[in-house]
Amino acid sequence: MSAAVAAGTTLGVRPTCAALALAPATFYRYRNDHAQSQVSERRPPHRALALTERETVLDLLTSERFCDDAPRQIWATLLDEGQYHCSVSTMYRILHAEHAVRERRDQLRHPTYARPELLATASNQVWSWDITKLLGPAKWNYFYLYVILDIFSRYVVGWMVAHRESATLARQLIAETCIKQSIAEGQLTIHADRGSSMKSNLVAQLLADLGVTKTHSRPYVSDDNPFSESQFRTMKYRPEFPERFGSIQDSRSFCQRFFEWYNNEHHHSGIGLHTPHSVHYGLAQAIQRARQHTLLVAHALHPERFVNKSPAPPVLPGAVWINPPKLPGGAPHSDPEKTQNLGSSGDSKPCAAT
Repeated sequence: MSAAVAAGTTLGVRPTCAALALAPATFYRYRNDHAQSQVSERRPPHRALALTERETVLDLLTSERFCDDAPRQIWATLLDEGQYHCSVSTMYRILHAEHAVRERRDQLRHPTYARPELLATASNQVWSWDITKLLGPAKWNYFYLYVILDIFSRYVVGWMVAHRESATLARQLIAETCIKQSIAEGQLTIHADRGSSMKSNLVAQLLADLGVTKTHSRPYVSDDNPFSESQFRTMKYRPEFPERFGSIQDSRSFCQRFFEWYNNEHHHSGIGLHTPHSVHYGLAQAIQRARQHTLLVAHALHPERFVNKSPAPPVLPGAVWINPPKLPGGAPHSDPEKTQNLGSSGDSKPCAAT
């Protein structure tokens, strides 16, 4: 290529490239790169410190006397002693060149947490649990509501109101709920956020003994536990939900009524307007067929009232995700037919729903 450059100078670029079967663009690219490599390094400004002066400054900055001081402090100290070597910014440049400048404090580095991806295609495959505060009769007085929810059916399988948040109480609630729901080893995954009770060794040991898999939300990511958050929102937006509870017995009485309504009467939009009870115990398919029959009869009587298509009840999801995996293009994976995602001392005895 160097011979082509030399010939091109005298014979012309186009004839030289044609004779050598060389693309002109390749010729120009090589010539420009070669010319840049021959350019001498930029000479330092005339104001720059001499090499011996830079070494003197570096020795001062790294000396035992000044090694723990910032350049501004060193500059001021030397100036008070009648010495001036260079500006503060030059001191920083010299330290940067020696890779001697960094953050002096230890910085908190958050570990990388895995994004939980959980799939439920039937009841008692994935539960979500959480704890929320209920306002008591006086300021700074709270009761703690523990709720375990099946994400496929939205059925509240267990709940408890207590005076405090406790890993021991959580362990008791989970154990009794697993017994009442006849959970087999390796059948269930329990998902929760990173609260102290959720991450406690007591709960972790219980789940290990029961053969239950545990997962946790990422810190500061509320979308990782959406089903519990949604259930708490439904409860606290009910018209009868009080501003404060007069006593722990009052709060337990309210929760007893609420969860009875939520499980058996509430037509949940996330499960095709079925009740959690009907989905959890396998009654929803029969109800779905009955709904379809009713709509077809209505369509036969008044077809003009249904535009473009025959009526159909809301789809009953066949699979429910917490954080469905993303496709290579970045779109979330989903089953277009039936997949749903939402992207939640005086202590009571646990009350596991049956």
